[in-house]
Order: sequence, then C-alpha cells, then structure tokens
Amino acid sequence: MPSRVSAGERAFKLHCRLEKITLPEQEYRFHKTRKWRFDFAWPDLKIAVEVEGGAYSQGRHTRGKGFEADCEKYNTATESGWRVFRYSTQQVSQYIAIRQLKRVLEKYHVDD
Repeated sequence: MPSRVSAGERAFKLHCRLEKITLPEQEYRFHKTRKWRFDFAWPDLKIAVEVEGGAYSQGRHTRGKGFEADCEKYNTATESGWRVFRYSTQQVSQYIAIRQLKRVLEKYHVDD
C-alpha cells in the first residue's frame, strides 16, 4: 500500500466511520495483471471509490498521459462489472461523496 494517503482519502474513511458504513478495503488491486488499484472498494459488491486529487492544481489525473491512463483503468473496471464512483477532494469534504455512497450501499444493506 502506498505510504501517502491524501487528505481526501483520510476524510472519506472518517466519513464512513461517522456514518457507520462498513469500511471499504483501501488500495484494492482489482486487476490480475495490471497494478491498478482503487482508493476504496467493496469487492463483493464491485463498488469502488476514487478520490481524485489535483483537480485545481493541474495534478496527474488532469494532464494528458495521466488522464488517458485513468480512462483506460476506469473503462477496464467498468467492462469487468465494477461501478466506479469518482470524487474530488472538495466533494468528499462537502459530504457529497458519502451521501451518495450511503444511498448506493443501502440498496445492499451494507452497514455496521
């Protein structure tokens, strides 16, 4: 697992705890041959969360090569049956992410 955890990822994990949502696996490797990982995943449900940093600072996810690599990753995940929810750090901080994920997970009765 990478040693650097973003502020958005820390906040998302905290929000899961506060909302009493079963904690997802972090840095979940979803592909057998590629080193792709999701920031958070509920593998049994094939639901993943990506917290996209750098939206306002020209981070890797918003520049050419990084953006294209992310497209390949997310499209491959979708093709494999995953539902990937992508949020900016601001959306996590504003509770937009956790409210939506709570609605999604409630359909599967995923809670502590």
